[in-house]
Amino acid sequence: MAQVNIGAIKFNWKGPYNNGTTYAVDDVVSSGGSSYVCILASTGNAVSNGTYWQIMSSAGTNGNDADLLNIGSTAQGDLYYNSGGAIARLAAGTSGQFLKTQGASANPVWAAADSGKTLGIKQFTNNTRTAGIGTSSSRQVLWTPGTFTKIKSNSWLHIRVALPGGGAASSHPHFGDTFIRFSTTTYDNDGSDIFGYLHNTRADAVQMGANIFGDFIYDTASTNISGTGTIYVRIGWHSAAGVLHPFAVWNPNASDEARSRQTVSNCVITELDF
Repeated sequence: MAQVNIGAIKFNWKGPYNNGTTYAVDDVVSSGGSSYVCILASTGNAVSNGTYWQIMSSAGTNGNDADLLNIGSTAQGDLYYNSGGAIARLAAGTSGQFLKTQGASANPVWAAADSGKTLGIKQFTNNTRTAGIGTSSSRQVLWTPGTFTKIKSNSWLHIRVALPGGGAASSHPHFGDTFIRFSTTTYDNDGSDIFGYLHNTRADAVQMGANIFGDFIYDTASTNISGTGTIYVRIGWHSAAGVLHPFAVWNPNASDEARSRQTVSNCVITELDF
């Protein structure tokens, strides 16, 4: 009958290899980050000697960095990658950066957004019919849509705006210049003027009056919004001599023109990096 050595049916962990220790078959030691199992009893034979030892598990390329748990100075947001000769740590980048590959033979890096990219976009809409647009002042603030966040200094803004108006065109034949103002502190009437001289008036007396449209690219460098952060938006116009304005009704509907539904104003601001 075959005999089974109960004491040798499992590996025997012996810890780090010691040149002065006598090892028996199935003893397991560690050395250089790898582990080895004894296949022939001996004393003083290094784990590199294949007559006495067989590798059980291999360390990484440098014997240390393969153990991710033991890499020093780890922090939330770190990444680990193959640097070509070891497992390397890439510390977390700056908020807003992206992970950029540099090809098969180079290490990844954190980088700022490439030029020519869309950095952000925000749309404002308003479908509230507003009648009785007045002419008491040469400056008329029509709409204060809200704010958007500018994320890069000296970027460009693509601004598209459409403001439908109503009222007999003969009553509102023309007007001065339409503005969109940007400010970093409040809804400022004297911020950055963007638009000028936009009009589309009707020659007859139908109730669908002038509509304001704009599609512009605006370079923010050397302006009061050249930095980053919260930007406040206002839309309106400067009337000539305080008496002319583009329409009497903003966002007209079927009550102004039976063939119309409720119209909607919109303003889309896109931040670009050229």
